[in-house]
Amino acid sequence: QVRLVESGGGSVQAGGSLRLACVISGYTSNSYCMAWFRQAPGKEREGVAFLAGYGSTGYTHSVKGRFTISQDNAKNTLYLQMNSLKPEDTAMYYCATTARGRDCSIGNFGYWGQGTQVTVSS
Repeated sequence: QVRLVESGGGSVQAGGSLRLACVISGYTSNSYCMAWFRQAPGKEREGVAFLAGYGSTGYTHSVKGRFTISQDNAKNTLYLQMNSLKPEDTAMYYCATTARGRDCSIGNFGYWGQGTQVTVSS
């Protein structure tokens, strides 16, 4: 029943910006953890930004000050605003949610989007 549909990826020059969106259906996104992950070719999947149902946020060190995770509860949409993009940000980006009542522990993410490609060129 729970579906996540991502959009907003693309190709951008270094220093540019993109905003990713993830529309969540099946239930609202206000009672569980939501997050963005990314995976570059040959590398393991990395948690990028986390948003707990009570509002706390967390970011991997490499994106702090550049990326912002947010949500629009009325639209059941999760966003990732990415500014000052660097070539090392190039990856497939995925949105994910935990089941209701679960915290942001990595093993709790059971629902995933299809991924959207972000490519940053020099």
